[in-house]
Amino acid sequence: MTTTTQPANRFQEQFGTPKGRAAIKVRDYMTPYVKDFISQSPFVIMATSDHEGHCDTSPKGGKPGFVRVLDDQHLLLPDVAGNKLFQSYNNMDGNPHVGLLFLLPGVDETVRVNGTVTIVDKAELERRQIEMSLHNPDDNSKHLQGILIKVDEAYGHCPRALKFSQLWKGAF
Repeated sequence: MTTTTQPANRFQEQFGTPKGRAAIKVRDYMTPYVKDFISQSPFVIMATSDHEGHCDTSPKGGKPGFVRVLDDQHLLLPDVAGNKLFQSYNNMDGNPHVGLLFLLPGVDETVRVNGTVTIVDKAELERRQIEMSLHNPDDNSKHLQGILIKVDEAYGHCPRALKFSQLWKGAF
């Protein structure tokens, strides 16, 4: 397991390459910091795109730890019954790549995970003993299926965007 280094791209050629910690923070596995952050996170934003590049972003939430860290390279995100539009699942059916952005309320840092998914059925969730973990369950709260994510990149992301936005201060 190593640090992921990307070849320079035209933007880095124009504006410069990462230095210091930023140059080595992207890993092909989850560090203890990343795993701990995910285990505390009640909210993740999931980005997908179909085979033609049409994108979808979907918020996912539950009790902290609802996204299960299985080991250094695998996560399991259970799917709870929702609007039944399944945009993300349709995308992942044709393009198994996913981007995840984990947040902790009141914390300016975030964690990013990019990976490759396998959609798993309810029987596989039960085999892995994934339990419902919602703060306010309703009559539709049941597991339908889940997403097993093989980590390609994982890293903590700097707090600049959340500091600039003052998101947690509510001062707009």
